[in-house]
Amino acid sequence: MDLEPYRGELVAYCYRMLGAFHEAEDVAQEVMLRAWRARGRYDPARASVRTWLYRIATNACLTELEGRSRRPLPSGLGAPSEDTAAPLAPADIRWLEPFPDARYELDARADLRLALVAAMQILPARQRAVLILREVLEFPAAEVAALLDTSVPAVNSALQRARAAVAQSAPDAVAVAEPDDLQGRAAVARYARAFEAGDVQALVKLLTDDAVLEMPPVPLWYQGSAAYGRFMDRVFAMRGTGWVARSVSANGQPALAAYAPDGGGWRAHSLQVFTVARGLITRNVVFADPGMFAAFDLPERCD
Repeated sequence: MDLEPYRGELVAYCYRMLGAFHEAEDVAQEVMLRAWRARGRYDPARASVRTWLYRIATNACLTELEGRSRRPLPSGLGAPSEDTAAPLAPADIRWLEPFPDARYELDARADLRLALVAAMQILPARQRAVLILREVLEFPAAEVAALLDTSVPAVNSALQRARAAVAQSAPDAVAVAEPDDLQGRAAVARYARAFEAGDVQALVKLLTDDAVLEMPPVPLWYQGSAAYGRFMDRVFAMRGTGWVARSVSANGQPALAAYAPDGGGWRAHSLQVFTVARGLITRNVVFADPGMFAAFDLPERCD
């Protein structure tokens, strides 16, 4: 029984459920081990290997989520700040993490986009599982009912509630089209050039008027191109210009790995994940945690 071809999609499923990439990898590995040990008890007359694996993965994720709070982004915690000079103090919160696209071959990544995964985090764990299994992975209602040891009417009811909750909390997350487009990548490439040059005026021209900037683990977030520009002025005043930005991809979205000037070279600073609409940037989620660079196979320094 070859289980390895399922690893990538299981990691992606666990990531949607848990909101953390390293946790998703760990849980998916445990699922593979459990399945391998139980392979002698697998009955192909009852379920396909894929369905069997998702049953194990769902139970493992539900166990992991017991008693845990959701993983948010700063924009999910309250209103935007108007003070672009506010202290940048990290909050002790289990934040949503980005998904490094290059690590796994997946058929589609639109349903991994940050806004949608963040919206899913508001759901109770079983509703979240139903939404992902039915809407993203397109399992039939009867299979989902069997996976969760419940009835088809219960699955359909949970799906309706989950759809309504996601649509209400994050309508834009549902409406966003496939993010991996040439126009969006070109906009982020122009942003990277302006960022490396420290040209705030050029950066602001690439934003929509209501663009959002958020920076986990700092709980602050800003809305509007004017506030975004003022904050970037502050960043370059604090840390200087001459940054390096490397193009990567996260959650099926264009992203940049930003390296700050440091003693003649550059050190890892943040991973920036962009949402782009009609050639303009609508959101930049700046994950200011250099520890995430390893998941993207990026060095800590570039000299």
